[in-house]
Amino acid sequence: MTHSPWAREYERTPHEYVLGTQPSEFARAMQELMPPGARVLDVGCGEGRDSVFFAERGCDVTSLDVSAAGLQKAERLARAHGVRVRWVCGDAASDVPGGPFDLVYSCGAIHYVPRDRRPDLFSRLKAVTKPGGHHAHIVFTDRRVHVEMREQIDYFTSGELLRAYADWTVLGHESGVIACAQDGTRHSHSVDQLVARKAGATGR
Repeated sequence: MTHSPWAREYERTPHEYVLGTQPSEFARAMQELMPPGARVLDVGCGEGRDSVFFAERGCDVTSLDVSAAGLQKAERLARAHGVRVRWVCGDAASDVPGGPFDLVYSCGAIHYVPRDRRPDLFSRLKAVTKPGGHHAHIVFTDRRVHVEMREQIDYFTSGELLRAYADWTVLGHESGVIACAQDGTRHSHSVDQLVARKAGATGR
């Protein structure tokens, strides 16, 4: 069973954005996949920084997170930027919103889904994706582990994320290391990053 400490952090800091308000570099890199009006699902959206970024670029955004406190911050951020996002409070392992979506996106979130539930998660996410649509994920891997705030993670193993998309066209796959200081100490995490496309027409 995995455990994420971030919901507790969001509750503890109602007036502070723990992860900041600027979009991640990964979200910025997805712009070329998202024409205006594209339907985007942000899985594990946290405090909403990437969701708001997508909405500002004219996307129709639905965002899922288990933390009600995080979603309250996310809604506040969306209002400040003058955009609308559909916020859904639920567990990614069981509460995937209905699509269809042009892009399913997650940044540092789905490694909190227990390994034995991931096949079903990927199946659900693929099912709500339009033909020709894309998935983009960054996950923590077991090559370099730093435990933050007693979190418990089934870290992705080498090739696990890539194997989950053996039936799709993989447009990009990278393994690397990212710097972090979120728990007050300077450390790093090993990550896998993947962008894949579902077979079929690309038009909406």
